[in-house]
Amino acid sequence: MTTSRTDANATSRRGFLVGAAAALGASTLAACGRDEAWFRKHYRQMSPDELAPVLTALEAETFATHGARVQIADPRPIPGVHFAHALNLSLCDGCGACVEACRVENNQDRTDGLSYIRLETLSLARPLADLARETTDETSDNTDDTPQPRIFHLPVSCQHCAEPPCVPVCPVGATWREPDGIVVVDYDWCIGCRYCEVACPYGARHFNWGRPVVPTSTLNPDQGYLSNRLRPRGVVEKCTNCLHRSREGRFPACVEACPTGARVFGDLADPAGALRQLLATHPVHVLKEELGTRPTFFYFLGVGA
Repeated sequence: MTTSRTDANATSRRGFLVGAAAALGASTLAACGRDEAWFRKHYRQMSPDELAPVLTALEAETFATHGARVQIADPRPIPGVHFAHALNLSLCDGCGACVEACRVENNQDRTDGLSYIRLETLSLARPLADLARETTDETSDNTDDTPQPRIFHLPVSCQHCAEPPCVPVCPVGATWREPDGIVVVDYDWCIGCRYCEVACPYGARHFNWGRPVVPTSTLNPDQGYLSNRLRPRGVVEKCTNCLHRSREGRFPACVEACPTGARVFGDLADPAGALRQLLATHPVHVLKEELGTRPTFFYFLGVGA
């Protein structure tokens, strides 16, 4: 594998941090709960043979701490596939099913209210004629074209930007964009500086103040190294488009859980796919387009999409 100057610099910085941590003594590292993880290679520098014992160790650690047997896989990007997400604002009813499904699927803490999906509201004033074409729940007796306010539910999560501002600010290269468009975090490489959290204009990254508290009875055993495995304390975590599912040909948990069919997930590189067909036939919008982050999470209006 060829190592770029950026990767080399990140490795050098990481090496300094590891050396400094080692100088503090094993007791300090143990107190942080990060002792063994600090001495691993960067994910992108490990061969499959080198990663295999790491996965086995993480599985054993989960059994020791939770009494649960889990399988931690490392599904790689599918060549030629570029994942993206779209959401129909006309169909989203704000029920929160996607939020809960995400929390359970991704083994998020059950005590702090953390969720990778944030539900917000959007108020728009549009002519009644437009609203009539988009929805069947009209209640107004107004028959003129006076704009009427309507509340839309706006789920916001990681936008998996083509130009993610969170990536270049990481001082150790712990986060990057994969070939299939998914922005990921190596949780064992993250030093918890939170620069990426500040740089994200969508509030999609969350600092983990403690190891996730997940009851054994609700722990999802189907896990991925870069996605929903239990994160250590003191790292930043985020949505990964459920890559442990999407790279295996399944939809992300939020898509499957949506009762109204508001969410569409697919391959941007497939011209015959449902997502590309939708983008070709509907006006779509992205959040904070003026920032130049080029999100691959699209929003649109329209019934029957």
